[in-house]
Amino acid sequence: MINRLKGLGIVLVIIGVAFVAAGAFAFIKTQEGYKSLNKFSAAQNVQLTYENGQLGGGDEETLAIMSMLKNDWGYPVADGDLNPNDPTVNTATEYMFQMATVAYHTLHATTTVVLTEPAEFNGETIAAGEYEFVNDGRYWTGFDRENPIEAAARAQIWTPTAHALIGELGVGTATASALQLALAMAGLVGGLGATLILTGAGLVWATRPETVPVPVLRPAVMPA
Repeated sequence: MINRLKGLGIVLVIIGVAFVAAGAFAFIKTQEGYKSLNKFSAAQNVQLTYENGQLGGGDEETLAIMSMLKNDWGYPVADGDLNPNDPTVNTATEYMFQMATVAYHTLHATTTVVLTEPAEFNGETIAAGEYEFVNDGRYWTGFDRENPIEAAARAQIWTPTAHALIGELGVGTATASALQLALAMAGLVGGLGATLILTGAGLVWATRPETVPVPVLRPAVMPA
């Protein structure tokens, strides 16, 4: 029985070493990912504005963007990702805030639509001319394409640049989030390996043969 427990302990130690090695490998790869993301972010040099340690100085527009990010989009903002000492956009929350900034400005943009000739819509004639169109929170799919003014305004407001920026920032967010998850998994695997090593070593230690002290016989002293 003791030998079996000792063998089990040795097996647990070996498995634990394998888990620790896997965790170390995952950690190294995660750090390489963080290094690459940081270099990519630094090359883009997109920075957030801080005043007195507050994002955007706490102005009304910044609060509105943050409200949209938290409440409308339901994104779990991590305040620790918003670092005034490192304004470069390189964390998941910073990427999402920058995406929300682009979207907010697009959702509240104003453009001038020019109809070169009259157009029919819902049985009415819309005269040729210039029309100021205010986007009141419409996303790309929220425009009525049968309305000639809205159809033209959609392309002018939701430009390819806006779509590209949102898509690129989304990739940055996904990458940063994936790296956080990978780092957590590396820690979990490494911790599991350390636990197995400790358990296995404990079994080996507990099943070691005990040393029984051998009594020393001394000759009795005979009286003279």
